[in-house]
Amino acid sequence: MALPERVRVKLSSEAAGAISLTPVVVQEIETRELIEHMLGVAGKDEARICELLKRGTLVSGASRFRWTGWVADAESVRELLATFPDADPARTFAAERCVRAVLKGARGALEIPREAAAQKGLLRRGSFWDVVMEVAGAAVLTYAGYSYRDRADHFSAALTLAHAERLREGSESAKFSSLREAVKSGAFTHIEVYVER
Repeated sequence: MALPERVRVKLSSEAAGAISLTPVVVQEIETRELIEHMLGVAGKDEARICELLKRGTLVSGASRFRWTGWVADAESVRELLATFPDADPARTFAAERCVRAVLKGARGALEIPREAAAQKGLLRRGSFWDVVMEVAGAAVLTYAGYSYRDRADHFSAALTLAHAERLREGSESAKFSSLREAVKSGAFTHIEVYVER
């Protein structure tokens, strides 16, 4: 069966927590949007995408999508998948298009969205995001692939002791105290950055 333009889905929350009842929302979404959610789970694996369409269920992040499954035409799926970006190892880091950074260490990971870190603290010239981009630019970043979930190219690098110290010092410019404390107390050894195309 060819791909329909829109799919009627039931959307519910899969968020962990205490026992709670969450409403189920029924809505029509474009098939392309549904498949984009699948890419975050299955990548550009045509067979897995066809299987997910047939199964009629998908958990993506904290959301569960359910629909009436169907056997999709493999050629239609292949054509639609070709419209999504592929990994491109020739791409280089571009700080101006970076949307998120993740600092990793033995104690876990710290997600740093640009929106939060770019806000300047009181009487500060620069933001903590400026410091993160400075460190990312100075580190030896390696292309790690394309993240369909983030819609961005993914780069990673090991942090030197000097990079980690610069992040700790630079955290003083963060507007939010929780971010300042998390950076100061974390023993970060790696950085990952996500760059939109």
